[in-house]
Order: sequence, then structure tokens, then C-alpha cells
Amino acid sequence: MENYIQKTERLIREINRIHAQYSQDYFETDKVRKLNLSHTLKNVPIEHILSYRLNLHEAINDYLAFADTRGIDFFYRVKTAESIRDKISRYLARDNQYPANNILNDIFGARVILPSESAAGIMEKLDGWREEYGLKNWYLRDAEGYIGIHVYFKNGSNFYYPWELQVWDEKDAKANIESHMAYKRLFVNSQHGFQVASFSLETS
Repeated sequence: MENYIQKTERLIREINRIHAQYSQDYFETDKVRKLNLSHTLKNVPIEHILSYRLNLHEAINDYLAFADTRGIDFFYRVKTAESIRDKISRYLARDNQYPANNILNDIFGARVILPSESAAGIMEKLDGWREEYGLKNWYLRDAEGYIGIHVYFKNGSNFYYPWELQVWDEKDAKANIESHMAYKRLFVNSQHGFQVASFSLETS
């Protein structure tokens, strides 16, 4: 029987494979203009980004239907157009400009939550998996009440939008969700100009 680390490796392998397949199907048909996403964000038209997002949103389940992910508990989402616009506006307002593929690296995002001992073991394996599967990079994010391992996929191409996998330790899950909720409240407020009452995941 597979352990959590083996299942996570299988998930990484499948996300990497689907990213490659989808990217080739989308970008390598001469129907979509290919842009070098290592250039700064201001050089990538918003229409190019949102068209990719919309097509991915409509197509992703067709790819996942044939993925070897049986027995793996994970979550995924395609980033909303509103969230992408907000992220772009925040980064364009900064003095320092960054490559588009360092910012738009989570249009597809997946998440897996593991027992503590397995989450620690994942960090020991990721450098090897990066070499084996050609992953873009990974890092441990620890900021503003959030702790998670972020893994990025781009299959060696600066013309493909990267995808993200978050690996959470189950002991951090509650705080991470509350951190995400706090950010989303700020985002919703900024988009719609109203306040939302605060809430917590505390249980009796």
C-alpha cells in the first residue's frame, strides 16, 4: 500500500504530465500566440492571460478524468478572472517588476493536506523530484500565519504558464484557511466596496 509520500509523488507526476499535455494542446497548435513569459508582466497582454484561464477552466476536468490520482485526496481550482486582475494590478503598481511566469504561477492550483510526519518527509524528497520531473522550483512559505510548501510546474518552457501545488501539514490547515479567508475578505471588499463581518474556524 502506498504511503502519503508515495501518493504525493504520484500526484506531482500526474500534475506535471497534465501540465505538459494541456500546454502542448493549447500553445503548440499555431492557434494561440506564444509569448515569452520570462519577460516582465507589463509585456503580457491581459487578454492572453484571461483567454488561457477561460480555456483551462473549461478543459481541466477532461484532463483530470484520465489522471492516475485514484486514492489521493486533493483539492484544485482555476483562479478566477477577478483574482487574476487583482494580482496583476498589485504587481504592476510595484517599483520592481518581475517576470510574468513568477507572478502568474498559480492559474491552476492544487492542494494536498498531509499528516505532520509525511509533510516533513516531502521536503526531504523535493530536490530529487525537481530533478526527476523537471519541476520549476519549490519553497516553504512561512508568512502572515500561513505555512505551506509550494511546488511549481512549467515543463522547462518559458512559453507555458506555470501551475502550483500546495502541500500543507494538517496541523497548519486551520490557520492557513483562516489566513486565506482574511486575504479573500480584503480582495472582495476592494472589488465591491463593502465590509464583511469577521469570522473564525473555532469550534466548541
